[in-house]
Parts: sequence; C-alpha cells; structure tokens
Amino acid sequence: MNKAAIRGLWPVTPNNSNNVRWKCCVLGKRKVISESFIKPRLPNRGFEVLGYAEKMLGYDRMMIRCVDGFTRLCRIRGKMKRRAWIRLNDIVIVSPWDFQSDKRGDIVYRYRRNQADWLRNNGYLEAELTLR
Repeated sequence: MNKAAIRGLWPVTPNNSNNVRWKCCVLGKRKVISESFIKPRLPNRGFEVLGYAEKMLGYDRMMIRCVDGFTRLCRIRGKMKRRAWIRLNDIVIVSPWDFQSDKRGDIVYRYRRNQADWLRNNGYLEAELTLR
C-alpha cells in the first residue's frame, strides 16, 4: 500500500487530461481512512441512557425502551429531525427530562449499525437490546 492510500488520498483524473490530482477523504474536520477507526459516542453516565426505538408514534415522537428499565415517550430533537432518520429498532441515546424523567425524554443521538455492533462487542449494549 502506498503512502497516499494510507493517508486517505486517491487519484482523480479529469477527462481528456493526463494531470492527476489527489482528493482527500474528509469526514467532518478529521481525516478518516475508514469508519472502523471512529469510536462511537457514548452516553454521559449521569443523565443519558441507551435505548432502542420500539414504536413510531408520529409527529417526531417514539416509544423508546431504555437500558434502565423504563419505556419512555421521546421526541426527536429538531437538530436530529433534519439530519438523521430514526427507524424501528435503531439504537439511540436518550436524555430524560428533568421532570417526568421515568416517562419522557429527548433522543440525542442515533447509532449506525456498525456502531451498534461495536457497542455490543465491547459490552456497552446488553443482549436484549439487539438490532433485529
């Protein structure tokens, strides 16, 4: 493997030209060779919990079964609503509300399938919270 491939660069040749330019693989502000090197975001121990989407209720609301044993009615934050689509059985991070903390919360982050596998392999995700 050459040094350019290790850095995440690959050649781009324009049509009808012999000039080779190098294009960089950038995800956010960091150079990323592949997604396997990115450690997924973990919930803050004090006020965030893991859960999975159990039921879609409409109008950006879902029933989420959380690791702490509660089933919460959670809303998808506006930032998440526009950026990430949440489907049934997706693993998410829930931030319980200050009041009614055992019944309601906000969805803060959605894990992709490879990130959920990483959580399961490293013991962060329990056996009953599996992607189906």
